[in-house]
Order: sequence, then C-alpha cells, then structure tokens
Amino acid sequence: MDILSAEWLDKPVWMWAGFLGVVLALLAFDLGVLNRKDREMGIAQSLWLSAFYIGFAMIFGGGIWWAHETGILTTADGTHAGVAFFTGFFIEKALSIDNVFVISLIFTYFAIPRAYQYRALVWGILGVIVLRGIMIAVGAALVQEYSWILFLFGAFLIGTGIKMLVVADDGEQDIAQNPVVRFMRRHMRVSDRLHGQKFFVKEEDPKTGALVRTATPLFLALVVINIADLVFAVDSVPAIFAITTDTFIVYTANIMAILGLRALYFALAAMVHRFHYLKYALALVLVFIGAKIFWNQIVGKVDPAISLGVTLATITGGILWSLWKTRKEAEAASS
Repeated sequence: MDILSAEWLDKPVWMWAGFLGVVLALLAFDLGVLNRKDREMGIAQSLWLSAFYIGFAMIFGGGIWWAHETGILTTADGTHAGVAFFTGFFIEKALSIDNVFVISLIFTYFAIPRAYQYRALVWGILGVIVLRGIMIAVGAALVQEYSWILFLFGAFLIGTGIKMLVVADDGEQDIAQNPVVRFMRRHMRVSDRLHGQKFFVKEEDPKTGALVRTATPLFLALVVINIADLVFAVDSVPAIFAITTDTFIVYTANIMAILGLRALYFALAAMVHRFHYLKYALALVLVFIGAKIFWNQIVGKVDPAISLGVTLATITGGILWSLWKTRKEAEAASS
C-alpha cells in the first residue's frame, strides 16, 4: 500500500497503475474478444469501435473533471484538469489524422493485407504507451527544471503552424528509403513473405541450412509505424504541454486519443483525402496554442475554457469546410 500511495510525477502510483491497467484491459478485450479472428474490418465496424473508444475517453475525461471539481484531483500548474484533458484530447486526435495517411503508405509498402492491419495497430499501442511515456516524462522533467523551455515550445509550435500554412505538402514519401527500414533490413533477417499474424518465424538459413529466427514484414511495418508515431508526437506533445504541464493529464489525453484513432483508421483511410483543409485549421490551432504560452508567461493566464472553445471551433470548422469543399469528389466517386 505504501508503494501505491507514493507519488510519481506529482501523482500517486495507484493513479498511473489504474490508468495503465484500464488501457491494457481494453486492448485485451479488443484483441481477445472483439477481434480474436483475423478479418478485414469494414468502415461500419471501424466507426462503431471508434465510437466506443471515444465514448470511453469522454467518460474518463468526465471523471477527471468531477475529480477536479471535488478537489480529489489537482493539477501541478493550477489549470482545470477536465478542461486541460479535453483540450489535449481533441488536439491530439486532430493532429493524428495526418498519421493515418502515413500508416496507409507503410501498410501498402509492406503489402500487409487489411485482415492483419488492425491487429498490428492494436499491438502498436503497447509501443506507443512506452515511447510516449518516455517522451512526456523527459518533457515534464525539462519543464520542471527549466521553465523557460516553454518559450521554446511556444516558438516551435508557432513556427510549425506557419510552416503548415505556407509550405505545400506533396504527400509523397518513399518508405523504402526510410533509414529505419534500411537499418533493419541490413541488421536483421527479414522474411520475404508474410506468415499470417506472426511477427517472427523460424526459417531455413540459405547458407547453413539451420532454422533461424526471422522477422516478418508485419513486424517491420509495426516498428516503422511506431517510429512514425514518435515523429508526429514531436508536434502534439509540446502542444499539450502548452495547455498544462501536468504529466498525468498530458499522458492520459495522448493515449486516449491514440486508442480511438487506431480503431478509426479503416474509416479514415478511405476518405483521408477529404480532410485537406483540416491541415490549415490545425496550423491555426498550433499558432494559437504557441502564442498562448507567451501570453500566459508575460501578461497572464488565458481562461482554459477559451482554449478549449477555440480549439474545438477551429478543428470542427476545418473538418466541415473540408467535407464541403470535397463533396463533388465524393459524389463522383460514389457514382
């Protein structure tokens, strides 16, 4: 009991253990019950499963809001825990949509059938839990030790937002030239073909004839997807730290958003081209969040409810405008 009540990153260990336990239970239920058999996930199932994860995130966020109102939960920086969670959740969710396109490219390059894609994505959550945790812990330590680093976060977010507004993105990425892929192919035995849902198999070495442990293309795809997620986190993690420096809120908002995104992948992958103008909305959000850091440090704190309202309104506007502008493409495709 002493260990559970001890604090780690300003929160009792039981809170961290409880959250990770819930996430692992969800993943076990997802893989062991809902998707025990390998099969292609349709758009309808993808939407229903995503709605389940989003609903769970809303309940979790509601619990954080209630705990803050009752005084059970307080943030390290005095921000409203519930507002900070929902703001971070929506920002992470929106920023991750671009990740869908990259994941689709990775699966296409490695020729992963749709029947195995969802299982790989869910297993990838385990990597995200660890990698995002390390990244957020390092960020929290830096902010706590050097408060001025928030200004760097703010400048980085403003610069990233402006770059997204003015620099054209051709969307072309050569997965074969990815340094991670090239490194793994040089230093690991990689099978030339898939072996169902297996990440490793034993194959005969052409030189010695002995059976050796060999990675499958599914494992390479899993590793590259997690590395890509880490690259995308370079934008999203500073954005949430700009809202709150409470590590628990930052981490839980990140993981909850990614859980739902993996489920939504199959619906989004079919229509990601229709979210072209969302990029500009996200750019405005990043500039707003970055500017808010400077305002908070120099003038005074902006009401967290304003941040949540601006974030929701901008992202929603970007989604609706994108769907409206690309409606003719959708009509042509359906006909």
